[in-house]
Amino acid sequence: MIEIVRAHYGDPAHAAALIDLMDHYMRDPAGGGEPLSDYARVNLLDALAARPFIFSVLAFDGDTPVGLINAIEGFSTFTCRPLVNVHDVVVASSHRGRGIAALLFAEVEAIARERDACKLTLEVLDGNTSARALYQRLGFMAYQLDPAMGHAQFLHKWLD
Repeated sequence: MIEIVRAHYGDPAHAAALIDLMDHYMRDPAGGGEPLSDYARVNLLDALAARPFIFSVLAFDGDTPVGLINAIEGFSTFTCRPLVNVHDVVVASSHRGRGIAALLFAEVEAIARERDACKLTLEVLDGNTSARALYQRLGFMAYQLDPAMGHAQFLHKWLD
């Protein structure tokens, strides 16, 4: 039976699950294909815990961690309310196709509503067709304000 829990970064089982699942995600082609860095392994939990606007949700199959979402509260100036960006979505390859991501998203949405967030946001790679299909089923859509202006694009610029 799958159990969905709100992560407590100081809980050793939650901490180990989060690090293991982030490493699993990063080693996947959708996560860049490289392992979690030693620096992140050592510092990630303290960095997350130091930021009250970040939260994580874990999925366990018994004692085995099988899913994770890390989310970051932001702010919508248009609505003058919080928003929640879903930053990382991980389901262990052994447990994909079982509805675990949808269960994780349901808990993230509940937390977002508790925080009076106006919306959830996320980014997804074009080639990640299974994730894109899931997100569409969950009600996510490409962002636009005026159809004449087109859809928003996710851009980034590395600073180091």
